[in-house]
Amino acid sequence: MSSHPTDFQGSVVDAMRTAIEAGIPDSVAQVEGAGGHFSVVVTSPAFAGKGMLACHRMVYATITHLMKGDAAPVHAVDSLITRS
Repeated sequence: MSSHPTDFQGSVVDAMRTAIEAGIPDSVAQVEGAGGHFSVVVTSPAFAGKGMLACHRMVYATITHLMKGDAAPVHAVDSLITRS
């Protein structure tokens, strides 16, 4: 993994998990990674009946604030899996 400069204080993994679980009803998020690159698995009944792209958009909407700016703590989500 590459190094990614950020001024974020605290655990990025915890911040991502908290944001996803707060933004998607009844979700459980598993987040792994470091250096700005992360793998995410999210399970929620809110994904039922939705296509993959719609589910991914729901997840990205919850973590957009962690991806904005030159020193954002999240540089890339290398793997995103959503399950209902």
